Amino acid sequence: MVKVAVGIIQLGSQVLVCQRKKNARYGLQWEFPGGKLENGELPEQCLQRELREELSIEATIGAEIHHQSWTYPDAGSFEVSYYLVSSYSGFIKNNVFEHIRWIPVSELGAIAMLEGNKEVVALLKTSSASPLSGGLNNAHGQNNHSKPA
Repeated sequence: MVKVAVGIIQLGSQVLVCQRKKNARYGLQWEFPGGKLENGELPEQCLQRELREELSIEATIGAEIHHQSWTYPDAGSFEVSYYLVSSYSGFIKNNVFEHIRWIPVSELGAIAMLEGNKEVVALLKTSSASPLSGGLNNAHGQNNHSKPA
């Protein structure tokens, strides 16, 4: 089973979602940023590395909010840990995705989310108080978010 770490980055009532490249497996579907653990890597270390590579940010990884196993018939089985990103430094830059965008949590069901992310989408949408209420701040205590056009 492949182990994966995924980050939930929130700005107020919105979360950052990333669209897979057109020619990738499950092309143009939306997902939360993150990726596969390398040998000997802890999930939090993996997520820090992935966010650096994918979005050019140095992230502080917060609490794990969800853990699940998921099997794609054509891609295998995955053990996925979802973490809050409590803060980061730098400006978000799209390095690997077709698009990135901020979307209200309430609208996550309206976009083509990757099937394996739908459990955490339901958790975020049904939570009476968002697990990330108040959003996050960068290392200097100021919101430092780039919004794609």
